[in-house]
Amino acid sequence: MARHVTDADFANQVLASDKLVLVDFWAEWCGPCKAMDPILEQVSTDLADTVSIVKLDVDSNPSTVTQYNVRAMPTLMVFKNGEPVDIKVGAGQSRAQLIKWLESHAA
Repeated sequence: MARHVTDADFANQVLASDKLVLVDFWAEWCGPCKAMDPILEQVSTDLADTVSIVKLDVDSNPSTVTQYNVRAMPTLMVFKNGEPVDIKVGAGQSRAQLIKWLESHAA
């Protein structure tokens, strides 16, 4: 299950993680974000051993949003060894596409 992170614990939960981390930058008012939720939940279960999936509410956490120049929701950003390594903007990825994308960075 994806857990929520904030500006306050982003560095500890994402940047210091020894796993690959997918950050879902989302907003409560964002319909496409809500559409991605079930897919992200499935992927978080499928890849629980190798990938952490976290959600960051853009409205409540402006520092992290500004730091990573997030301008559209949903934005999915992959972090490896504390650095952003890839990004997808918008909904529309299937479970299989997300798994393939994440596995390409986990290697």
